[in-house]
Amino acid sequence: MSREVLPNNVTPLHYDITLEPNFRAFTFEGSLKIDLQINDHSINSVQINYLEIDFHSARIEGVNAIEVNKNENQQKATLVFPNGTFENLGPSAKLEIIFSGILNDQMAGFYRAKYTDKVTGETKYMATTQMEATDARRAFPCFDEPNLKATFAVTLVSESFLTHLSNMDVRNETIKEGKKYTTFNTTPKMSTYLVAFIVADLRYVESNNFRIPVRVYSTPGDEKFGQFAANLAARTLRFFEDTFNIEYPLPKMDMVAVHEFSAGAMENWGLVTYRVIDLLLDIENSSLDRIQRVAEVIQHELAHQWFGNLVTMDWWEGLWLNEGFATWMSWYSCNKFQPEWKVWEQYVTDNLQRALNLDSLRSSHPIEVPVNNADEINQIFDAISYSKGSSLLRMISKWLGEETFIKGVSQYLNKFKYGNAKTGDLWDALADASGKDVCSVMNIWTKRVGFPVLSVKEHKNKITLTQHRYLSTGDVKEEEDTTIYPILLALKDSTGIDNTLVLNEKSATFELKNEEFFKINGDQSGIFITSYSDERWAKLSKQANLLSVEDRVGLVADAKALSASGYTSTTNFLNLISNWKNEDSFVVWEQIINSLSALKSTWVFEPEDILNALDKFTLDLVLNKLSELGWNIGEDDSFAIQRLKVTLFSAACTSGNEKMQSIAVEMFEEYANGNKQAIPALFKAVVFNTVARLGGENNYEKIFNIYQNPVSSEEKIIALRALGRFEDKELLERTLSYLLDGTVLNQDFYIPMQGIRVHKKGIERLWAWMQEHWDEMLRDYSQARLCWVA
Repeated sequence: MSREVLPNNVTPLHYDITLEPNFRAFTFEGSLKIDLQINDHSINSVQINYLEIDFHSARIEGVNAIEVNKNENQQKATLVFPNGTFENLGPSAKLEIIFSGILNDQMAGFYRAKYTDKVTGETKYMATTQMEATDARRAFPCFDEPNLKATFAVTLVSESFLTHLSNMDVRNETIKEGKKYTTFNTTPKMSTYLVAFIVADLRYVESNNFRIPVRVYSTPGDEKFGQFAANLAARTLRFFEDTFNIEYPLPKMDMVAVHEFSAGAMENWGLVTYRVIDLLLDIENSSLDRIQRVAEVIQHELAHQWFGNLVTMDWWEGLWLNEGFATWMSWYSCNKFQPEWKVWEQYVTDNLQRALNLDSLRSSHPIEVPVNNADEINQIFDAISYSKGSSLLRMISKWLGEETFIKGVSQYLNKFKYGNAKTGDLWDALADASGKDVCSVMNIWTKRVGFPVLSVKEHKNKITLTQHRYLSTGDVKEEEDTTIYPILLALKDSTGIDNTLVLNEKSATFELKNEEFFKINGDQSGIFITSYSDERWAKLSKQANLLSVEDRVGLVADAKALSASGYTSTTNFLNLISNWKNEDSFVVWEQIINSLSALKSTWVFEPEDILNALDKFTLDLVLNKLSELGWNIGEDDSFAIQRLKVTLFSAACTSGNEKMQSIAVEMFEEYANGNKQAIPALFKAVVFNTVARLGGENNYEKIFNIYQNPVSSEEKIIALRALGRFEDKELLERTLSYLLDGTVLNQDFYIPMQGIRVHKKGIERLWAWMQEHWDEMLRDYSQARLCWVA
């Protein structure tokens, strides 16, 4: 199957777009002028992308189209002109289209987002956009492919009291007969999926700590919560300019909190849009986790201003060039700004494990996967593009050295700015910077699915390493095990890490400097897992002092993966974590608890005595450390100590410790009775979840009331997720009913499902309910977004 792309007989150069939303009819009117380069004068038609657009007229250089043939399935319209029209044109021509469209509620294209005005209490709407991947065609007819870059000049029309925003700053604004007309300056050359515009009642705060205006917009009543984001954005833009030695090229940076939003955020050039929860921060009522999440999202989107916007992938199979880079850069900048967050340690439990979990499935796909149409494109916005892509970049940066890696990246950005690039272009830039043959090592990692498990056999001062593809089911077939991955071994011993060793074949033998202590994949920099002998696992479990936090996290994750898939005995995993009861790192503890929770989820339909035994094991593991630390948050507690306390407290509550559960219930009762200081922000999720697991209609009503009247956006989501934890049949049905009756926003439909799918009754009922209501869900939610339920 070939790509569904437009013919190359014309090329767009510039768009003039005028749009006027109608908030009563939920429609919009538009006019469009496109400057085209004519590549073939023998044609008599132009193909253009569209979706849910009505064409009222089309003409080119004054000649009207005689026909508009629309193919909704292919999302293409053919504008047919009289024979000979193009023969009389010069090298360029202006195509003019009058059209109208639907201001839809699907969070795609030019759409409406409903919200309650905090000042007046009224239900209102904002008109906003989400063009990526292929929904610019819902907003205006266009050549909707990433490599068909052009410049854009946008004009917005609405009632005079509304705010107008687009990618660029305002060129001219006038009021005529009660309507506001705002024309924005012309953008740099860019892809259609980055075009953005908003018409809404908005307020803003700003930061003056950068050479251009940096503003955060929100609906009235929320503007004070935008200052953290504005300040961080100004600092981040300056940092990225210095890092890449390339100026941010636009005259302003606006960031907008959107009330109904399908993703976490969207990197539109100069006008970044976010979910409210991922941009606005009520610092007094926000957990450290939420603060870190907001910082990571903002820095991810601002990294896109260079990766994706300034330099764009040539086609969607190169999506990882956008998302992998932005993810890696967000962690890189977070680490520079907040070293106490220990984000690179967290990276191993977060992005790396997310990538390995998805890539260990037989249904996974390569980082670079051929995609041909809109449906296929939407399906690759997953942990492979984001997390495996960024993990690959982390592996490369460790191999080349961070300074060399950044140098190569800067060269890549400078060479391809305002244009498009392919993966091979990046490898060439990194090779130029490092003098290493990057392409031959990295090509396989992007073009082949999966990752290896590396088996280690020891004999005297040597080790023999053998690689096979790893699958979580443990049943790799011979035909699935043909890839030879170039594995950067990062062999660690007591003298440090040797980054020169590479396994380029199925099996090879290497000498050891130190037989007593060694670990493959030092600092867990590679995308693979390692299987040792039982004796080596026992030794490593007693050598924690020689291992970095990343090493210890990696060993826990590897041991769990190997035991869950049947590659090795569960004993190695359980013995390893049993020997680390006194661990001080919250990151290691989080990986231990995550691994135990994953095992429990895998065994959810096993007999109760097996699950009870796992709960008992967990309690034996955590209670001494929890007793030593306590669970109250002290004023002098560091970020790390707070995270450790809540991790241990949560594990104890989840595993059924009655004392900790009663403490959680006491916190909740006091909180529900009006004392909003009773639950530290970081503890809200575990407290709400504990109360929900204990059940009861009274507790349900209290959590539902919190959902409807939250003190913060974070609390609203925590309460919504907790509603799914109630196992009572009637309460479970009530929660599910909220997904379709408007109680839960479309953007949040998967949140209560996250709670429902952690318990046996919930899993069984959710599966049946989704089959019963599948048609309704397809109506209300895109098929790509339904993948979030998985």
